[in-house]
Amino acid sequence: MITQWAANALKNHVPLEADDISKRLETPPSPDMGDIAFPCFTLAKQFRKAPQEIAQSIAGAWDHAHITASAAGPYVNLTFDRGYYGSLMMEGLEQEKVPETGKGIRVVIDMSSPNIAKPFGIGHLRSTMIGAALYHMHKLAGYDVVSVNHLGDWGTQFGKQIAAYKRWGDDERLSADPIGESLNLYVRFHEEAEHDETLEPEAREWFRKLEEGDGEARSLWAYFVDVSMKEFSRMYDRLNVRFDYTLGESFYNDKMPAVVDSLKEKGLLVESDGALVVRLDEEGMPPCLILKKDGTTIYPTRDLATAIYRHDEMKADRLLYVVGNEQRLHFQQVFAVLRRMGMDWADSCTHVPFGLMKFEGKKMSTRRGKIVKLENVLDEAVERALAIINEKNPELESKQRVAEAVGIGAVIFGDLKNNRLNEVDFSLEDALNFDGETGPYVQYTYARTQSVLAKGAAAYGTAEDAMEETDPNAGAHHLGDAGWELLKLLTRFPEALERGVRNQEPSVLARYALDVAQSFNQFYNKERIVIEDAQVRKARLRLTRLAGRTIARTMGLLGIQTPERM
Repeated sequence: MITQWAANALKNHVPLEADDISKRLETPPSPDMGDIAFPCFTLAKQFRKAPQEIAQSIAGAWDHAHITASAAGPYVNLTFDRGYYGSLMMEGLEQEKVPETGKGIRVVIDMSSPNIAKPFGIGHLRSTMIGAALYHMHKLAGYDVVSVNHLGDWGTQFGKQIAAYKRWGDDERLSADPIGESLNLYVRFHEEAEHDETLEPEAREWFRKLEEGDGEARSLWAYFVDVSMKEFSRMYDRLNVRFDYTLGESFYNDKMPAVVDSLKEKGLLVESDGALVVRLDEEGMPPCLILKKDGTTIYPTRDLATAIYRHDEMKADRLLYVVGNEQRLHFQQVFAVLRRMGMDWADSCTHVPFGLMKFEGKKMSTRRGKIVKLENVLDEAVERALAIINEKNPELESKQRVAEAVGIGAVIFGDLKNNRLNEVDFSLEDALNFDGETGPYVQYTYARTQSVLAKGAAAYGTAEDAMEETDPNAGAHHLGDAGWELLKLLTRFPEALERGVRNQEPSVLARYALDVAQSFNQFYNKERIVIEDAQVRKARLRLTRLAGRTIARTMGLLGIQTPERM
């Protein structure tokens, strides 16, 4: 909003389009210098003048009725008329509109994708919540979005799982704790395989039987899938995550032969040590394995079939894969093979990688049994949140519900506030801090906005009476400097959303929520809001409502609830 106004004003003075100007605009280091700054460095060559001279020239020729300009070195600083633009900004915020940049574009997001017969660990949080946030962000930006949980329910791991069960399985223990005992068997397989050379071939044989439809192999596989889905569903319910489709790798089994046939017809398959591969020497990558020596399929085969299905049957214009950074080469190979097959839409496939998550300094490994169960982390987070509530606000109604929102929100925000490419060392104690850059801090700020609004309504009638302005054009003059800075920040929600979608980066929204919370708290601490002066009170209450609404909206995109009382 404010960026657009500045760009439109500046385009009368510089030989650039408004969109180009918008991309160059900056925030001055101090509010005293103005509301927005335009750097003149890029114009120096064209004008054959020093940037400082250009800035002085633009400021000297400035003639806008409601925006003043001043030169500060190589920058043109613009200051907006608060009375004129303040009312426009508030009216714009009331409408909650964002540009529908994705209208008519269908995006299929591959997310979460846990492996069957394994616990839902803290490491699964990243793909699940980054994917869910991207889903909500794209949807608000106007995209037609489809979320797919691509379950790891096929592959040699199941040969290992079955082989372990056949050797050491105990039906009584498995019935008592299906997922825990499945993990124990999987871990034991890898421990025993270090000194038992017969285990790996045995596992490969069981997977071969599974692919060929062997009855016993299929029955055991179906059991592991069933108990795992019950476990996963519980966790998704707690995280409030839903999927449009839940399709495991096995869904594409009958679609893989067509992929292999197509590769053969196009002369792309070559033999390498008994296996069939697609060479990618020209792309500077190792060969992409399609069929192993024993004729069984592997991840690339299934992902090729998956991508083709999503494009042809789901009608995807773009494919996003929210999968860990360790799979970068895998997706580069898959996309390269698609291009070799003549799929011109392969360039619309994007791997959205993320860094490793550690838990309090510890790296997790399924094979070694080093898993921190997400359920245990969520339970402890909720328990700690409840203890804090009992200490600070023991009379709070619905304490358990609020503790769930705060505890689980703390875990989610503690992940999403980080750039997704960064390695995250998750600390529950840090995540639950009410004073730092945390989810509870933002949630508490939202609750504060609602408390202020309730106080205003209690003292001066209904909430509408307390906020209705008799002189809307004067409203922004009553906000004070801190209120004006908050108002400008609120108008930048569409910019934050657009940047987050463009970069596939939920942390942009998390950081924006933190900025709004910090800005509101500065406003709250510097300016009295519920006061007798009706004009001042109404303007500041209206800004408070808009701040609360923006916080709730932003946190909602991240999958985090905002309780009205804490």
